Amino acid sequence: MAVRKVYGSLNSPATLKVLACLFEHDLDFEFVPVNLDAGEQKKKAFLSMNPFGEVPVYEDSDLKQFESRAIIRCMAHENGKKGEELIYWNAREQAIVANWVDVEDHRFEPPAMKLIFELVIKPNSGLAPDQGEVAEAEAKLGNILDVYETQLAKFKYLASDKYTIVDVLHLPNLQSLMGTPAEKLIESRPRVRAWCAEILARPAWAKVLEMKHKAQA
Repeated sequence: MAVRKVYGSLNSPATLKVLACLFEHDLDFEFVPVNLDAGEQKKKAFLSMNPFGEVPVYEDSDLKQFESRAIIRCMAHENGKKGEELIYWNAREQAIVANWVDVEDHRFEPPAMKLIFELVIKPNSGLAPDQGEVAEAEAKLGNILDVYETQLAKFKYLASDKYTIVDVLHLPNLQSLMGTPAEKLIESRPRVRAWCAEILARPAWAKVLEMKHKAQA
């Protein structure tokens, strides 16, 4: 039995980020589904692991962590494969990675999640998108992607010329935006489009999608 466990939901972007990082590092783990619709994340047993009642929770022997970005940072530092690390050991190089992790957290994800809610979640529930909310979120995300387009003129990936945890963190939301009207925000920016295609084609991400599809079958 795997020592590592991930308590989460395959409908949770935060959970998918952690799974992608696990597959990038070729780590064995056990996935423990948490039924969000049934409120399992708010029950005492789960709250003992994460007092905020949110997925995912990562368990590795005596280590229990919550907050996906914190989990991924720790995992990348602890399990980096020689020459294929998703972080830098040099503090100044890693500072740039940390900078762009914060960009993803505070600037990219909020409008991306708003668009996913309006263009994916609401239609799947039989509700019409609020076009005002869509327009506002598209404008915000477009501004962020303009910055990304400029950054990607300097580097192959968002923080450097190597694939890092910054790119991993973008995977679920980029995947969800593809196939929606908001895809045009990606397709209209050549470097963002190429970067998106490159990272979404990662074998580790394919394993996450396979895992999700099997659970939905």
